[in-house]
Amino acid sequence: MTRIASKPPASEAVTPGQAERFAAELGRLWPEGGRLGLAVSGGPDSLAMLELAHAAIPRRFAVATVNHGLRPEAAAECAMVERICAERGVPCTVLDIRTGSGNVQAAAREARYGALAKWAERDGLAALATAHHADDQAETLVMRLNRASGLAGLAGVRPRGLAPGTRLPLLRPLLRWRRAELVAIVALAGLAPARDPSNEDEAYDRVRIRKALAAADWLDVEAIAASAEHLADADRALEWIVEREFEERSE
Repeated sequence: MTRIASKPPASEAVTPGQAERFAAELGRLWPEGGRLGLAVSGGPDSLAMLELAHAAIPRRFAVATVNHGLRPEAAAECAMVERICAERGVPCTVLDIRTGSGNVQAAAREARYGALAKWAERDGLAALATAHHADDQAETLVMRLNRASGLAGLAGVRPRGLAPGTRLPLLRPLLRWRRAELVAIVALAGLAPARDPSNEDEAYDRVRIRKALAAADWLDVEAIAASAEHLADADRALEWIVEREFEERSE
């Protein structure tokens, strides 16, 4: 994977309005602030997040990219992320992980978050951000509806949570952004993102749902994603009520 040679300056890839929007969303999710860690795979979504952070919060973040060893291209993709970061003066760390047998995707996810959390702690980072966006959220909600999930499952991807197995805040500042917006930022930056073949493999439920949503142009993806956020609010409210009731009965 290589960059397109005629790349304009990074500042031209993100408009002032987009930078302000990204900074505002970070502030909403993470009012305590601090130095942020970005998980950047080299795909279009995470590269767009890198460009947005570079424009909105320069020198207040670092990047980690994970080489999971599951595809031959992984090492070259990590090297690409390193190179892009170096051109922007952004600290970047490559984290090498390996997964065992069984459910490879689940094992890779667990190992990835574990490595990212250790990196964040070692480098004094106060939170971790991933590049999940509105289209991801809509796909997750439909996928879970199709599996008869309850309220907690239908809440989808939370804007803020904890990195699995840690107390590290996990932020998703792009959940109100569309995939097409992010792809456009990467194209304007002159970057050729990594492409994961599994994102086109219809053996996975998510890929089939993604293609079905794309074909149903009458569906409002932003409205579906907003519904997931409303359901997350309802789930949190119910958790608070249950906790309060338990505390009152325990007195």
